[in-house]
Amino acid sequence: MKNYMVYDVGGSKVKYAVINENGDFLFKGDYPSAQNDFEQFQTDIIEVTLKNKELFNIEGIAFSCPGGVDSDTGIIGGASALPCIHGPNFKEIFGFAAGLPVEIENDANCAALGEVWKGAASENQNVMFTVIGTGIGGAVIKDRKIHKGANLHGGEIGYMVLNVIDENGEYTFKTWSELAATGSLVKKVAKIKGLQAHELNGQKIFEAAEAGDEDCRKAIDEFYLSLAQGIYNIQYVYDPEKIILGGAISSREDLIDEIYKKLDLIIGSIKIAKVRPVIETCQYKNDANLLGALYHFLQCQETSYVPNI
Repeated sequence: MKNYMVYDVGGSKVKYAVINENGDFLFKGDYPSAQNDFEQFQTDIIEVTLKNKELFNIEGIAFSCPGGVDSDTGIIGGASALPCIHGPNFKEIFGFAAGLPVEIENDANCAALGEVWKGAASENQNVMFTVIGTGIGGAVIKDRKIHKGANLHGGEIGYMVLNVIDENGEYTFKTWSELAATGSLVKKVAKIKGLQAHELNGQKIFEAAEAGDEDCRKAIDEFYLSLAQGIYNIQYVYDPEKIILGGAISSREDLIDEIYKKLDLIIGSIKIAKVRPVIETCQYKNDANLLGALYHFLQCQETSYVPNI
């Protein structure tokens, strides 16, 4: 049985695991991220990798990372909460240091691949993965692989424009992230209540609505409607077998039911709309990125970078 060293790199901590080729976790751990010091970031990764290389007979390294990951070159573009990782070549640096093949993929893409391999989409070929958090992100799965698009923006569904406001000839466009992310819900309620956004979170808003707060109840209702609008659009643009929802809010037991209520309103008002999206929440939660990073590695095995040592 082949074993692999897998990392889920985040802004506050780096999670790691030794996982075998069947997707079984043999060992897990984490440590704080070195946010502005790539030398320390590099040292931490190499130390953990070499420690486990002999113990578990590691045969490759897989990374899940934020930002504009170019999985072919091993370089991360764009920006994230971990500035030091943007620019260095992960395949060259870590492949050479550990003497192992290396693969790297974007974190949202990895979460989607984890669900495709072992989770909610394990029996599907074509799926849209949607992460609902501070903003909305996602991944397009085509034939069980990531579809990245011509500009590496495949799956950037949070940029969909869902609302246009005309104020005296001046147009304001609202994206799906601005209308249906949990971050947008928090900002909306904070503005209504005259609070700072950091004084609230999604959990507090839902608790207040359940206790009878009308402002929170109305904001949540609009939030679900905006979610349903975006999901409706995804279904008719891509026509996936399933739309998988991730993010902290996916743990709410009533999430799917509430979205379906709004979808049924939309479908009922558009007479030619006959397709009711199949929606599920992700199964692997915090482990999806790790599983997906390894699945990406295994998909790339034949062309994986082998260090010249």
